[in-house]
Amino acid sequence: MRMYDIIDKKRNYQELTEQELSFFLKGYISGEVPDYQASAFLMAICFAGMSNKETAALTKIMASSGEKLNLSQFNFTVDKHSTGGVGDKTTLIIAPIVATLGCTVAKLSGRGLGHTGGTIDKLESVKGLSTDISNEDFISIANQCGICVSSAGSNLVPADKRLYALRDVTATVSSVPLIASSIMSKKLAGGANSIVLDVKTGNGAFMKTYSDAKLLAESMVNIGKSAGKNVAAVITNMNRPLGKNIGNALEIAEAANLLKGVYAEPNLLEICITLASQMVSLAKEIPAKEAREAVTEVINNQTAYNRFIQWLSLQGGDTSVLNDLSAFTDAKYKTAVTAPQDGYISAVNAYEIGSVATMLGAGRNTKEDIIDMSAGIILNANVGDYVKKGSALAYLQSSTVADQSAAQNRFIQSLTFSQSAPASEPLVYEIIT
Repeated sequence: MRMYDIIDKKRNYQELTEQELSFFLKGYISGEVPDYQASAFLMAICFAGMSNKETAALTKIMASSGEKLNLSQFNFTVDKHSTGGVGDKTTLIIAPIVATLGCTVAKLSGRGLGHTGGTIDKLESVKGLSTDISNEDFISIANQCGICVSSAGSNLVPADKRLYALRDVTATVSSVPLIASSIMSKKLAGGANSIVLDVKTGNGAFMKTYSDAKLLAESMVNIGKSAGKNVAAVITNMNRPLGKNIGNALEIAEAANLLKGVYAEPNLLEICITLASQMVSLAKEIPAKEAREAVTEVINNQTAYNRFIQWLSLQGGDTSVLNDLSAFTDAKYKTAVTAPQDGYISAVNAYEIGSVATMLGAGRNTKEDIIDMSAGIILNANVGDYVKKGSALAYLQSSTVADQSAAQNRFIQSLTFSQSAPASEPLVYEIIT
């Protein structure tokens, strides 16, 4: 078997066997397949695509390239993955809800990069909380409260790390089969029996169009089912930030408030209820309507908030900081962004809003950047709201950026105003099972 023949076969739109895909991946990891051949092969995939069978096989091989979590001792294990958005703090909210209802959410999460935030960074804004957890402690914490969220170790799907680094510099990131196999290889290695995928679409998402989001969702569901998992994909709207707060400590605070029954932004609440309901429904194999009723109850009676506090404490977090959320989220520099005119906010560029948060220090442009945990944005108005000239649209804050004028200007430019109310858009476009 030669790598030349495999590249040529894919370039000519032919389906590859599992043996051929294994030859490529194992050869690339070992160094027998050089970067130039791997690059040519990835580009051939971008042009020729991959069948469901090929994508599932590639994912299976990647998932087996390193360690796998063994969650067999737990009942009703369920994982959730988001394809990335702005203000997406759903894992912080739905993990305690789902755990309160008897499921186990023992998952590996990532850090933010660019305009999207990462769950690991958000958790680490709580003083003392550790996400670098040994396997023994990971299992112990999950046993005690039904939740543990850890950063992914270097031995989890090493093939994906090697492959992604090459894709990043060869303009082959955007291929749906390669995206799907990258995401699902980590989910399969994560060990959960059930997986819910939040596939975001819109100007603040990586998948800008609904058709692309659906293609990715269907591909990942097919991969999961071929691996014997219970899988659902929820296609959700990212044409506006999710919730009111964007930034690490700010998003912890918003999650805590929602679980305590303090006013929650309706869009955030509905997305969390939908995702949590799907997780419980899949894991416990009960109707979605029954799961939704149970999810709503544990939010309303605040038992999910108690589980939230227990979880953060078991991972070493000083949860006393949440007793005064205004102090927890306080920043040295704060600026109000005011409306330049009367009118309705008819559209928001969520990507630009996320980029503003990064400018303030809430995110990274490179993996080496240090995050300002208090930095971020508190939205005071969103799509569909009527605003008066001079009224506060948002508050920007940072402990490292004193001059926030550039961030203010970029924020204003991310908004579109009109004299008539915009048409409403759905929060959830489709659930694919």
